[in-house]
Amino acid sequence: MLGLDAAGKTTILYKLKLHETVTTIPTIGFNVETVEPMRNVTFTVTFTVWDVGGQDKIRVMWKHYFMNTDGLVFVVDSADPERFEEAKAELNGILENDEMRGVPFVVMANKQDLPGARKPMDLADKLGLMKIKGHQWHVQGCCAATGDGLVEGLEVLTKLVKQFQKNKQF
Repeated sequence: MLGLDAAGKTTILYKLKLHETVTTIPTIGFNVETVEPMRNVTFTVTFTVWDVGGQDKIRVMWKHYFMNTDGLVFVVDSADPERFEEAKAELNGILENDEMRGVPFVVMANKQDLPGARKPMDLADKLGLMKIKGHQWHVQGCCAATGDGLVEGLEVLTKLVKQFQKNKQF
């Protein structure tokens, strides 16, 4: 799970893991957790989620987490349009890495509860997702604090990852 600092990655991780909203501080380094399927959901996989810090100085380390990645969750603060270009550049940099060739991704358009938050398809446009070739993707509106949209995003990612793994075998 990657994204710029303050996008909500750690809040998402612990909402999925603990089913509660936790107070977080900026992640220096990473958090890694196993997220088990929740009751009454359709995804039947276990996720090992690496929540890697998003501060500018840490982003150069992101590439060290790409090996054997089957799917990417890229978190964007959808209520912070001043950082959309920066998020777009970082996402493109991730997807251009050889280790990430073909890896499907879900953009979590976080903070949908805040005034001025961009809707998922508007965010997809701002991030230039329609121009990305060689990757399946989905944009999921969500709110890490309430959990809205998180499971739905993982369900889509599960389908994309299963298709990616199936295609990798050939």
